[in-house]
Amino acid sequence: MWFRNLQIYRLGADWQWDANRLAEKLAQKGFQGCGTFDMEARGWVPPRGAEGELLVAVNRQWLIALGVEQKLLPGSVIRQYTQARLDELEAKQGFKPGRAQARDMREQVTAELLPRALVKRRLVYVWIDPVNHWLIVDASSPTKAEEVLEHLKLTLDDLPLKLFRTCSAPGTAMTGWLASNEAPAGFSIDRDCELRAAGEEKAVVRYVRHALDGDEIGRHIAGGKAATRLALTWRDRISFVLTEQLQVKRLAFLDILKEDAERQAESGDDLFEADFALMSGELPQLLADLAAALDGEAE
Repeated sequence: MWFRNLQIYRLGADWQWDANRLAEKLAQKGFQGCGTFDMEARGWVPPRGAEGELLVAVNRQWLIALGVEQKLLPGSVIRQYTQARLDELEAKQGFKPGRAQARDMREQVTAELLPRALVKRRLVYVWIDPVNHWLIVDASSPTKAEEVLEHLKLTLDDLPLKLFRTCSAPGTAMTGWLASNEAPAGFSIDRDCELRAAGEEKAVVRYVRHALDGDEIGRHIAGGKAATRLALTWRDRISFVLTEQLQVKRLAFLDILKEDAERQAESGDDLFEADFALMSGELPQLLADLAAALDGEAE
């Protein structure tokens, strides 16, 4: 298992949980599927599918997973059924239903349709590094990460957490790297980027699989555009896209790391654990180098 996106948070220095205590808390909020009249259900599930194992611990690194189940009941379907019922009611009573009647009818229709709705399930993984005080959610957006964090706070009662912030703004730094065609130590610039103008029109230029060392990039920057996304590779081991919000997307662990994991698995280690061990061993170093490239972490 390898993360694809990183929503990055810092655990407070006073967070002193151990793995056993955390696992006990997770068990109290284990996943229960949607009931007949529920639109959504959340709960902790085994990260690698082993029944009862809600926390995987390898080399003092922890992995947990939130299961989310949602019923798909489009608003257009509810409106269609509701309007049909309201038309019947109007014909029966001889006048158009009022707002209260319409609201009650919508609620009644929703309750009737819920048991027939399709169900969508997904997992969201969370890596907790109690050694270096990182908490990372494998989510494509802050909104999806907040969904997980809300449930974790509900589970633990308290979760001292803050977003990872750096002294230099990522957008400013990425623009400088592109302008000088020089990446910070440990990184190399790849072939994807997005440049956005600051004016009212907010003109956007995107490069995909395109060399970024030409004069054209410099002209865009000189014209007032700034980098909002930039593809980078770290120490020839991990490639990713950095955003101006300090999110890491399209994370890809290069073949050398995956081969290491396979060799460990062949020697007797579980492949899931080997993958997690390598990922959780590499990412703290990447994050430390990224912080340094952005002039250190903000207080």
